[in-house]
Amino acid sequence: MKSVQVTAPGVNGWVDVDVPEPGPRDVLLRPRACGICGSDALYTQMGGIPPRQGATPLGHEPAAEVVEVGSEVMGLAVGDHVVIDTMAFSDGLLGSGGAQGALSELVLVKDYAPGRQLKVIPSHIPWHVAALNEPMAVALHAVNRTAPKPGDKVVVFGAGPIGLGAVLGYRRKGAAHIVVVDIVPSRLEKALQVGADAVIDSSEEDVAARLVELHGDGATAWVRGVRPATDVYLDAAGAPSVPATVASMAKHGATLGVVAVHKKPVELDFGDILTTELNLVWSMGYPTEIFEVTDDIVENWEKYAVIVSDVLPFDRALEALELAKTPGAADKVVVTFG
Repeated sequence: MKSVQVTAPGVNGWVDVDVPEPGPRDVLLRPRACGICGSDALYTQMGGIPPRQGATPLGHEPAAEVVEVGSEVMGLAVGDHVVIDTMAFSDGLLGSGGAQGALSELVLVKDYAPGRQLKVIPSHIPWHVAALNEPMAVALHAVNRTAPKPGDKVVVFGAGPIGLGAVLGYRRKGAAHIVVVDIVPSRLEKALQVGADAVIDSSEEDVAARLVELHGDGATAWVRGVRPATDVYLDAAGAPSVPATVASMAKHGATLGVVAVHKKPVELDFGDILTTELNLVWSMGYPTEIFEVTDDIVENWEKYAVIVSDVLPFDRALEALELAKTPGAADKVVVTFG
């Protein structure tokens, strides 16, 4: 069968691999959609993921259909639609250095454990939306790391897939007002579509001043200046200016969460931050959220569908990888299988 793999530094290609043979405790899946992640481009640039030798299979944002169930497997049936915990495979992380990737015609779940690797979803959820489950779990973990309280005022920097997923996550957590900051008009429009209360184009507006208008004045006798009464900030942009911008305007006791990947060192003035007692938290992956987010996707799939910008068929998977890594070309690319 065909599999998309990293074949050399900077090179992806089609590789013929053996069709997996399920045992009595295994489940055979046919991927029906798989999102392209920014880390796929990183894996390609690296020439694969050490210490793996040779080709590295790609694809870690899948939704799939069950095509064969082992004789000892309970609770699954052929034809079930499922989302997948790609970190729970016994042969390594699916599409992230393990033996298999979801940009393949078939995927084998070895030693299936109910509730661990797979979650069944209704068949009416479009495949390209179901494939958002993994990145939306990343977004929900970022939300959880910032520990929002009902009624909080929130700002999300970056209206890419993770930032938009965070908007939906903060809304579920009871945020009273959510602002999204970006410099791309089409992304800001999407933020409003998924439920942001307001947006700010930081290339044209003074972010701090606008947030004071939206969230009120959070300045105190100890922490003066232009200080929005914002409770939670999330950096889903990865722009070097974002952490410093937040540190310069955060009210006392505010929280800054960082889920974005910063590719260069970021300088922060600890002396300036000291009086604000700014809480700084980090977020990576989804320790518990992979299936927590699924029910919300099922209930609100039309809103999640807004996040997907481009859908390409499996035979154009190499093109999809190129499109996704090209700055400004696409927001969220998903490959679908016929």
